Amino acid sequence: MPDLDLNLLVALDALLEEGSVTGAAERLHTSAPAMSRTLGRLRRVLGDPLLVRAGRGLVPTPRAVELRSEVRALVSRGQALLIPPAAAEPAELSRRFTLQTGDVLLTTIGAALLAAVRAQAPAVTLRFLGDDLEGTSAMRDGVIDLEVGVTDQLDPETRTEPLTTTRLVGIARTGHPLAHGAPPTLEEFAAADHLTVSRHGRGPGQVDQRLAQLGLARRIVASVPSYPAALFLLRDTELVGLAPARLGAPAAEALGLATFPLPVDLPEVVLSMAWHPRNDQDAGHRWLRDLVRGVVATHTGPARPAPAGPRPPPPPPAPRPPPAPPGPPGGAPPPPGP
Repeated sequence: MPDLDLNLLVALDALLEEGSVTGAAERLHTSAPAMSRTLGRLRRVLGDPLLVRAGRGLVPTPRAVELRSEVRALVSRGQALLIPPAAAEPAELSRRFTLQTGDVLLTTIGAALLAAVRAQAPAVTLRFLGDDLEGTSAMRDGVIDLEVGVTDQLDPETRTEPLTTTRLVGIARTGHPLAHGAPPTLEEFAAADHLTVSRHGRGPGQVDQRLAQLGLARRIVASVPSYPAALFLLRDTELVGLAPARLGAPAAEALGLATFPLPVDLPEVVLSMAWHPRNDQDAGHRWLRDLVRGVVATHTGPARPAPAGPRPPPPPPAPRPPPAPPGPPGGAPPPPGP
């Protein structure tokens, strides 16, 4: 069996990540000819060309695509093993962190998180991804460093920490008949035309299930894949949507939208951060988690413990008095009754 050169794994990771001999050489602080020779060794060891010419660039072979995530995970684990768990000096960090988070949370804390990173660690870069990789092995493979949001599709070994809790509220244009401050009746809420947010266009959710228990159903007129798109549609139509109270309010107010309490009782939304255990003791990752924890607490408040048992159902909405009959013309008092 030939001697195993672990440096080849690092070089392969750089080549597959960069897709370029020159880029991989710059990343590993070596020369392009040396990296080209290393690529030749990798091709002989693996029996595959790995990167082939396509026009002026290189594209990976199917074998290279198959190896990419596994090689990245191996190199990440090796780096974590050799990094001492010393306290991070943010000003000296020069890294890129990849965060998976949803539109609602990003519109609430994104600017503050970037400002904090720029102030403490100007050489750190943040890359935000949407929830397209949710339910995949992206965190296990090292593609995602930290997930922030509703973390309900995770691998068993993944570490999680609750950050904040919030309730859902209704949202509509200012002046909408339902946006008058008090909760609308169940019938009024169900009768409105609704807009939902779903990346995959999913069907009924918790609201629909709760309404069905009460013998009601709402009419969903449209579904959009992102929260910002929903805000603009709600602003310009008579549709009604849902938003997390402490997260959706800033963006809604910026567009002149109004929120209102829901007439149905729903469980609180728990927002957490999640990471792979290989990053537990990584000083830079610990600094990032501390930063996210502080920014979320500042802008949304800390997480509250879940109640011990089921919440009692809300009291039925008080009936609204019928409008008073109009008086006689001219503002004169009405004639006495018989």
